[in-house]
Amino acid sequence: MKRYQRVEWHHGYDEDPTVIYSEIDAKGFETCKVEQFRGGTSTFADESTATGSTWLAEVALPSLEEIAGQTEFKAEAIHASTFEDVWRSAHEERS
Repeated sequence: MKRYQRVEWHHGYDEDPTVIYSEIDAKGFETCKVEQFRGGTSTFADESTATGSTWLAEVALPSLEEIAGQTEFKAEAIHASTFEDVWRSAHEERS
């Protein structure tokens, strides 16, 4: 069963994303990802496509609890429909 998450990354680097949306498979691996940057731009990746500097993680992701336990991150589970809206918007932005 897939799960979906939204992670805010609090940092001061303009070249790194501030929000990361991930679709994650039952084994904990990303299957799709959208990264949002300061200024409103987005990049995305899936198993066959990557834009900008975004790529899928090569290892299983830690749990939401582990991510949220790090002070620079705020992590939450989201609904599949929320992820799909963000995914669609990122694709529309690129076309």
